[in-house]
Amino acid sequence: MIYAIPLAWLQLTRRKSRLIIALAGIAFAVILMFMQLGFSDALYDSNVRVHSQLQGEIVLISPQSIALSGLKSFSQRRLYQAAGFEGVKSVSPLYLDFAFWENPENHSSRGIMVIGIDPDDKVFGLPELQQNINKIKYPDVVLFDQDSRPEFGPIAAEFNQGKLVDTEVGGRRIIIGGLFKLGTSFAANGTMITSDLNFLRLFTRRQEGLIDVGLVTLKPGTNVEKVLQALRANLPNDVRVLSKQEFIQFEKTYWKSSTAIGFIFALGTTMGFMVGAVIVYQILYSDVSDHLMEYATLKAMGYKNSYLVSLVFQEAAILSVLGYIPGFALCLGLYDLTRNATLLPISMTFSRGLMVIILAIVMCCISGAIAIRKVQSANPADIF
Repeated sequence: MIYAIPLAWLQLTRRKSRLIIALAGIAFAVILMFMQLGFSDALYDSNVRVHSQLQGEIVLISPQSIALSGLKSFSQRRLYQAAGFEGVKSVSPLYLDFAFWENPENHSSRGIMVIGIDPDDKVFGLPELQQNINKIKYPDVVLFDQDSRPEFGPIAAEFNQGKLVDTEVGGRRIIIGGLFKLGTSFAANGTMITSDLNFLRLFTRRQEGLIDVGLVTLKPGTNVEKVLQALRANLPNDVRVLSKQEFIQFEKTYWKSSTAIGFIFALGTTMGFMVGAVIVYQILYSDVSDHLMEYATLKAMGYKNSYLVSLVFQEAAILSVLGYIPGFALCLGLYDLTRNATLLPISMTFSRGLMVIILAIVMCCISGAIAIRKVQSANPADIF
C-alpha cells in the first residue's frame, strides 16, 4: 500500500481541472457542515448566557417552566425555606419577563428581555453590572445590554457621549443608568436589568411574592450534591431544584428537542455530508472509469484487488484533506462575518474542526467504497 500513495496522487493530478472541481465540491460540503454545526452551537451557547453568568450553585424554578423564555412563577416562600438548609450562604430572587421597548430614535417597538434582581445581592458575574448596580436602586432606572441588536436604537453610543438616554418600556418611561455586556440569543434580541422594585413597577400585573428563578449560593467547601438532595427531599413538589449545570442543560435540551431549530441544523449538516459524498463519488467513479484498462493491466501483472482498492481509498483520503483546507479557511471568515452581523457567539473550536475533518474523511471513504465496485469489475481479459 505504501506505493499506492504516489500512484493515487498521480492519478488525481493527471486531470487538474477535474481535481479542482472535486476540491471545490468537497470544500463546499465542508463549509455547509461547518456553518450548520456552528449555528447549532451558537444557538445553544447564546441561550445559556444568562444561566452561565449566575453567581450561585443551585437554582429553583417552577416545574411548569420549559425554558428561560417560558418561565412560570412560584412562591418566594420556597426560596426562604431553602435559605434555612445547612450549607446555604444566601438566596436571591430573580424576575424575568418580556416587554416592548420603544426605539427612542424612530419610535419603533421591539421585544426586550427584562430581568429584575435585588441590587444588594450579587446575582450575575458581569463586571459592568457590579460597577453600576447602585444606579438601579433609583426609580425607573435600568441598565442596558450594549451588545443588544441595533434595532433598539443607538443607546450605547449616546450614553457613552454623556447624553441622557430615556425611552418607554411597556408604556412606562425609563432612564438608562449604565451599560453592561451580555449578548443576544435566539430567544432575546436585547436585555435590560433593573431592580426588583422597578421590575414590579413595569409589570403591574405581576403578583408580589411570586418569583421566576430562585438562586441559592452555598458556603465555601459545601458539598453541592448533598444540599441538592436535601432540598429535593424536603421542599414541596411545586418547585424544581437544579444545579447550575443542570439549569444550563435544561435550557439546551429545550432548544434541542422541543423546537424545530435543532432538527433543522442537524438536517443541514446531513445534507452537506450527502452533497459532498455524491460529488466525491462522481469524481472517483470517473477516475476509475478512465483508468479501468490500467487497473486490468495491473491485475494481469499479478496485483490483487486489495491493492487496487487501496488506490481508491488513498484518492478519497487525499481529496478529503485537500478539500478540507480551503473549506476550513473560508469558514473562519464566514464565522467572523456571521458573528458581526448577528452578534451570536459563533467561532471556530478545536472539537468542531476535528469533527468536520473526520466527517469529511468518512464522507470520502464512503464514496470510495461505492466506487470500488468499478475497480473490482476490471478484467485482465478486456485488454487483450
